[in-house]
Amino acid sequence: MVENVIIIGSGPAGLSAAIYTAREDFKPLMITGSIAGGQLLLTTAVENYPGFPEGVQGPELIDNMTKQAQKFGTRMINDDVVDVDFSTRPFKVKTAEKVYEAHTVIIATGANARMLGIPSEMEHMGKGVSTCATCDGAFFRGKDNVVVIGGGDTAMEDSNFLTRFVKQVTIIHRKDSFRASKIMQQHVFSNPKIKVIWNSTVEEILGKDVTGVEGVRIKDVNTSKESTVPCQGVFIAIGYVPSTAFLKGKLQLDEQGYIITKEDVLTDIPGVFVAGDNSDRFYRQAGTAAASGIKAALRVREFMQNMQQP
Repeated sequence: MVENVIIIGSGPAGLSAAIYTAREDFKPLMITGSIAGGQLLLTTAVENYPGFPEGVQGPELIDNMTKQAQKFGTRMINDDVVDVDFSTRPFKVKTAEKVYEAHTVIIATGANARMLGIPSEMEHMGKGVSTCATCDGAFFRGKDNVVVIGGGDTAMEDSNFLTRFVKQVTIIHRKDSFRASKIMQQHVFSNPKIKVIWNSTVEEILGKDVTGVEGVRIKDVNTSKESTVPCQGVFIAIGYVPSTAFLKGKLQLDEQGYIITKEDVLTDIPGVFVAGDNSDRFYRQAGTAAASGIKAALRVREFMQNMQQP
């Protein structure tokens, strides 16, 4: 059986694409990934997604979108895609157990935030630890100090953004200089609410379930001396890894693994579309991911209509 459309991924982008393609009666097949739901599963309260004036829990939003996609006929397989073949038609999408064929494919695999690799970051995730300042910054309004970990443009942008809400932002960076662009560094250095601790790594995030994050234990990389920085929040800003390893050599990717698009959601292969954070180096919001999923679905409709014309 050749599917009309296979959607790879089950975050806001993939689910939005599923809702739209299902309502077009394309009977989409979604391969969710072994851990379905995307980054929103790590998010507690979402206050900036349209339609929820009181906010919504990230897992609840994903659950509602999943039910909506299934209501219109989306079929879901809880598996990981390990390979694709876009060289011939119909396209082939491979999991460890089976090969699926489709006229069109929407790739909505997202991107994962790079993590520090310490147990305490996951223990406090959503309880004072965040990987998205623009998503969660407002929750820290009035706090004395939050820590931003990183030295690139994202860390600089996050730090400046967070000063709208908190009294002080402390950037902790493992080197003695930032790799961020000069203009972004200038914005940070000229902001009196931002402090920088150089040559240091975060060894542990301190806090309790009831009271939340209370500080970080850091180590000087030159002297190995350890100290504690009191704070009420930690923002990890050391980059993102797009979930595109299985696409290497199959689609055009940039040096960081992001899918290169043309005209928004189009790839270099007609009939293969992309949606969400695997091609978005800038916005990385649930709303923008959902919007790109809708765009990809509408492109599928256009492609299928043209394919069916004599």
